[in-house]
Amino acid sequence: MNFSIEQVREQGDRVAIVSGGNSGIGLETCRALARKGAQVVMASRNVEKAEAAKLDLLKSVPNARVEVLTLNLSDLNSVKSFVGKFGDKYDRLDYLINNAGVMFPPLEKTLQGYELTFATNHLGHFLLTGLLLERLTSTPGSRVVTVSSLAHRQGKMDFSNLNAENKYSKTGAYAQSKLANLLFTMELDRRLRRANAKTIAVAAHPGWTQTNLQVHTKIFTFLNPYFGQGPADGALPSLCAALAPDVKGGEYFGPAGFMEIKGPPKRVKAIAAAHDLETASRLWKLSEQMSGSSYLD
Repeated sequence: MNFSIEQVREQGDRVAIVSGGNSGIGLETCRALARKGAQVVMASRNVEKAEAAKLDLLKSVPNARVEVLTLNLSDLNSVKSFVGKFGDKYDRLDYLINNAGVMFPPLEKTLQGYELTFATNHLGHFLLTGLLLERLTSTPGSRVVTVSSLAHRQGKMDFSNLNAENKYSKTGAYAQSKLANLLFTMELDRRLRRANAKTIAVAAHPGWTQTNLQVHTKIFTFLNPYFGQGPADGALPSLCAALAPDVKGGEYFGPAGFMEIKGPPKRVKAIAAAHDLETASRLWKLSEQMSGSSYLD
């Protein structure tokens, strides 16, 4: 495909939420959407950092319409609070971009007692999407874009160890959460189709992108100059998934270069495990139990 953000029509009537919008590809996604005129809600756990990011964005896009709202995806109560505040201000939602995440943190449990990586990267976004579903399905042409990773290829859903009950591997937990992102996307889109909804669910990955997500991995910092691309390029697959006119539900976008490490966006393939119906259904039901939210049954 030949996606160019410059060719995207003006988005002045559109509303977008970008989780983790205060840094990395999230910030560049916000910047690109704002440049096209969209109302952007920059959802961030750290309000001070988000306000500083907003000022940075306004320097390059002085007429940007950007609002900062607090969202801590590792805390289910924060997700509910965010949705309440968003609902008080906006009667539509065109693009929900589930972008925020953590990568290789030390073992930590959330306020609800869940392992941090799974809770932040998957469970918080599962709840966020469900609570915003009415806004999404009532907005013509809306899309849910969930950001996965090349690491999903090493992922395996270990339902007996989702909360590190038996052991904790930083890389294993991250890969599992990124596989969960894709299982969620595919199952969400199937359920939207069954409900005859016009909203579609799609996924993207940024390849190898230099961001502060790599704060816990010195090897990435060392190799970034040789293999990595900048956040603006890393944001292109997400933007393509959200804005390209010919996107279909259940599609997956990533860089077109060697091994999908970097390059312009294109349609890419997830591993077979990401399309497994039984695993997706099991993950969905467990996510409902863990989040306390059921939707699209």
